[in-house]
Amino acid sequence: MINGFYRYFRISKPSAERVPQEEVDSTYKKLRTQTFWGVTVAYSFFYVCRMALSIVKQPLIDDGILSTAQLGIIGSALLFVYAVGKFVNGFIADYCNIRRFMAIGLLVSALANILIGALGFAMGFLGSSPFLVMVVFSVLWGINGWMQSMGAPPGVISLSRWFPLKERGTWYSIFSATPYLGKSLSFWLIGIVVGWFGWQYGFLFAGVVGLAGSALVFITVSDTPESKGLPSIQELTGETREKTDSMPTKVLQKYVFKNPGIWVIALSSAFVYITQYAVSGWGVLFLQKSKDFSDIAASDIIAFSEIFGIAGTVCAGWLSDKLFKGNRVSPVILSGVVCLASLGLFLFTEGSAVMNIIYVSMFSISIGVVFCIVAGLMALDIVPRKATGSALGIVGISSYVAAGIQDVVSGFMIRQDASGAWDFGPVSYFWMAACLASFLLPVYGWKYMKKKVVQD
Repeated sequence: MINGFYRYFRISKPSAERVPQEEVDSTYKKLRTQTFWGVTVAYSFFYVCRMALSIVKQPLIDDGILSTAQLGIIGSALLFVYAVGKFVNGFIADYCNIRRFMAIGLLVSALANILIGALGFAMGFLGSSPFLVMVVFSVLWGINGWMQSMGAPPGVISLSRWFPLKERGTWYSIFSATPYLGKSLSFWLIGIVVGWFGWQYGFLFAGVVGLAGSALVFITVSDTPESKGLPSIQELTGETREKTDSMPTKVLQKYVFKNPGIWVIALSSAFVYITQYAVSGWGVLFLQKSKDFSDIAASDIIAFSEIFGIAGTVCAGWLSDKLFKGNRVSPVILSGVVCLASLGLFLFTEGSAVMNIIYVSMFSISIGVVFCIVAGLMALDIVPRKATGSALGIVGISSYVAAGIQDVVSGFMIRQDASGAWDFGPVSYFWMAACLASFLLPVYGWKYMKKKVVQD
């Protein structure tokens, strides 16, 4: 069985049939475009399968099914498992067929959502204790977390396999916007489904979207240019081969693991993720309980946050490469200050729906820039192409362990007094502190990030 899994998931061998020379350029552009948009759209669907729990928290609390602390534990199950999975799968994906790896991960993630939705209906007939519900949901959400970790590594690796270095920043910025697109779709569409039909249907809807995304990957994504009868990416683009291109992947992964710059990036990214997941994971509940917005209105406000995150992420590469001439630190400082200010306005002022949309939109634009540069471009700048997945794994495990800790800590810090009033004060200061650290750390540690992983 192990050999069967290995054969199924291993990187594709070069095709025996070669594309005619006169068709090489057109075939390459067609396949790389299909592959890029296939992984990009599919990765946004991964987030739909990840965000359902964030949207159904109020119904679960109001129906007496789960408490905020229990919801924090369930949410952290996905994030902790995802952290380990992203680390492991990041290293594994460097050797894998990205098409099969990504499609199977999304398929099983979709099935986990569908099963939770189905169990929600069964509880109405069978009845269950909150503790048992928490345990079962935690197990299924943890399985979902492992499958979710099979999404980002093949997506980023596809950029290394299909695009030259000089274009990677721009395309990576677009790919990095997919989490915001997926979250926005989740808050809008799942929010409507839950509001109309009930929380169980939110999970079922997410599962159906995931099934569609898995099919999309199988149809559109290609593993490597060589597997389609094309020359290597270096030959296709005229890119000079580097010393690392001929080195074994295992050796390059060891270099990446030992590089201090990767670990500075990982720690910085951890605080970025605490800040991001605080708003996307608890923002709807915060608006409902602290500012008295309705379920749909709260979901819509946070959805705007995610939409504007797309703009920030897409602009990050241009800001860094063009406006700041490759300087990664300056846009991080500028965006970090805006992020901190807008988060403070969101958490500590009242305001109408329009004002809250403005607050979260500015937050999302600025955190999108910080996210793209700190958690992505800084790492890609210093790692060899063949070890992209391992770098992503190191950054990923730090980021999602931190996000998981945030979910547990936030769940316990959010309090309700005897009169029923909700207190978000302590947790708001926790989120603000993480936001501040998210852009100060990379500034302090930039000297380590500039070091090459493999010295010539």
